[in-house]
Amino acid sequence: MNGRLRATAAALGLTVALGIAAAAPATAITGGTVDDENLYDNVGMLLYYTEDGRFRCTGTLVSPTVVLTAAHCTDGTLGRTLVTFDPLVDEEAPLDELPAAEDPAAGFTDGTELPPLAVLGTAFTHPDYSDFTDLATWNDVGVVVLDEPLEGIEPAGVAPTGYLDRFRPNVLNKTLFTVVGYGTEVRQALTGPQKPTPMSYPIVRRYTEEVGQKLTPQILQVNGNENDNRGGGGSCFGDSGGPSFTGGYLVTVTSYGYTDNCRYLGGLQRVDIPEVQDWLAGFGVVPAA
Repeated sequence: MNGRLRATAAALGLTVALGIAAAAPATAITGGTVDDENLYDNVGMLLYYTEDGRFRCTGTLVSPTVVLTAAHCTDGTLGRTLVTFDPLVDEEAPLDELPAAEDPAAGFTDGTELPPLAVLGTAFTHPDYSDFTDLATWNDVGVVVLDEPLEGIEPAGVAPTGYLDRFRPNVLNKTLFTVVGYGTEVRQALTGPQKPTPMSYPIVRRYTEEVGQKLTPQILQVNGNENDNRGGGGSCFGDSGGPSFTGGYLVTVTSYGYTDNCRYLGGLQRVDIPEVQDWLAGFGVVPAA
């Protein structure tokens, strides 16, 4: 991986209640707003197991049966993936109300007791996902196919093919992208060194706005600094796979970040490109007209 780039944008390890999973790609909203009004009810939290433990990511309902997320949130999943659309999942660590598998080596199973607003599904990873090794074929996209259609929530519309190409640099640098996720909040620690630190709890849905910075054939790069007066924050651990919206369309999923304190540039995987949309079509997901 290039220089300062680290896969900090995808999953937050939950095997240790307040720990950050250093080995997993992962990113959460710094700054931003708690979604108390359930504005983004089609954005949910993914909970799943790999051989390294239990993790969380974010995803978006894009059809009644399909949740769109990042490939690094689906690759290596053991068993089923649990998706909850509850905007407030867990308030503080001692509660730890998140479901746990009876056998972590098997992951969640059909017999898992589900919390309110939660469903089970099966994870699939883009076949050309390069695991952060090739910028030309990044394809950090995955889906969770739900066991049955979800009612009462309107799916998000995936952007038309090439939608982001219209944003030339002078326009991109003035465009705000709304990012949504269940990741960690960055704030001063209650004890020890008083420096901005990712906090695993509370686990809530947050949203904020980031300013476009650079566009490549695969990636939208954004400025995720909450001190940028043009935006309101950025993504962090656990926000991986979460959406960004502009113009009423879902245009990206959160892929990676550059720093441990989630206060710098973020990388968002484009979903308006043929490599992604052709694959999504196999799950019945078509871009908006």
